[in-house]
Amino acid sequence: MGTFKIEGGHLLSGTITPQGAKNEALQVICATLLTGEAVTIQNIPNIRDVNNLIQLLSDIGVKVTKEARGITFQADALKLEYLQSDEFVNKCAQLRGSVMMIGPLLARMGKAIVTKPGGDKIGRRRLDTHFMGFKALGAKFRHIEERNVYEISARRLKGTYMLLDEASVTGTANIIMAAVLAEGTTTIYNAACEPYVQQLCHMLNRMGAHISGIGSNLLTIDGVNQLHGTDHRLLPDMIEVGSFIGMAAICGDGIRIKDVSLNNLGIIPESFRRLGVKIDVDGDDLFIPRQKHYVVESFVDGTIMTLADAPWPGLTPDLLSVLIVVATQARGSVLFHQKMFESRLFFVDKLIDMGAQIILCDPHRAVVVGHDRKLTLRAERMSSPDIRAGIALLIAAMGANGTSLISNIEQIDRGYEHIEERLNALGARIERIN
Repeated sequence: MGTFKIEGGHLLSGTITPQGAKNEALQVICATLLTGEAVTIQNIPNIRDVNNLIQLLSDIGVKVTKEARGITFQADALKLEYLQSDEFVNKCAQLRGSVMMIGPLLARMGKAIVTKPGGDKIGRRRLDTHFMGFKALGAKFRHIEERNVYEISARRLKGTYMLLDEASVTGTANIIMAAVLAEGTTTIYNAACEPYVQQLCHMLNRMGAHISGIGSNLLTIDGVNQLHGTDHRLLPDMIEVGSFIGMAAICGDGIRIKDVSLNNLGIIPESFRRLGVKIDVDGDDLFIPRQKHYVVESFVDGTIMTLADAPWPGLTPDLLSVLIVVATQARGSVLFHQKMFESRLFFVDKLIDMGAQIILCDPHRAVVVGHDRKLTLRAERMSSPDIRAGIALLIAAMGANGTSLISNIEQIDRGYEHIEERLNALGARIERIN
């Protein structure tokens, strides 16, 4: 298990470019299973979760070729027996992204094996939306008790109307990938409409699918008999862009974030601006200057600022942890309301140990009373509970007095590519200890 040793108190400056989007990568890589032709994907991040998924596809027979223009996937000779094996099921259980393989395998092969996937320990993350969608398309479920897995099967899925019980991003993406090869028309209402889902739909349309309503919560999919190959480029990772904005606010001395795809960031920049962080837009770059003080806005009626996560185009829950760290050094108070996961705020105990003034009201709400930089956080020994809390703690440690240790950094590696090397190039002092 690796550890980061962080010497805090150093100002960072320079330019940094975000990696390709992790969450989009997990979707579109699985979509390559829908065709036997070659699909080339560019800007794939070199991170643990994505690399594990690529290895899993290679294990089931997908030809994976790394080229100068990207990585090419060709699923023309899948190992059908291996897809039913205990070894495959056990590998899927260790990687939450593997759940995105169910829709493509069900649509193209007529069968998939499901077990509980791994991932962040941030509370219950149910798969009901996925399964309800597959059932609506005509799939049958059979529980195999001795293996504790579910077998999902369908000779051919049939299009239908469905109203999703929640606007699940992965659920919507999985159902879309199943529906593109279904017979007839599928209508998905209350569909997630995040940029990554839009990217998946555009890629599938280039492969020969017929998807309309892209960017809205009402998708119409006219099923086709087969798909063909294409080229696709991932968006920059909006969560990494937000993480860098938070880092620049806490310990930046002028940081430029390049090529952010501003139109796909939604209200992320505005959410940081509500905490008083100055963000200048220069073309498709963001520049965050050094601020000695940043002041939290209040609502028009003078009540305390509240930031809450919500489905797109609302604020992504993946950035609340970073926003909380930024709020600890602002002037003013903020109520954070984490609605979508019940365990994601528990990491604030570590910030409280560092000297932050935070009241954890319940598993979903926390009030942060900003220090206005009058009280610097102190170094601590910590452990990363999940990807996003891990990067938030790393940002807090870079702004703290003294030397901090963060263990279980494999969680951070799951979502951030060579993070210590990239931050050290800006002036950070981070050492990886294995």
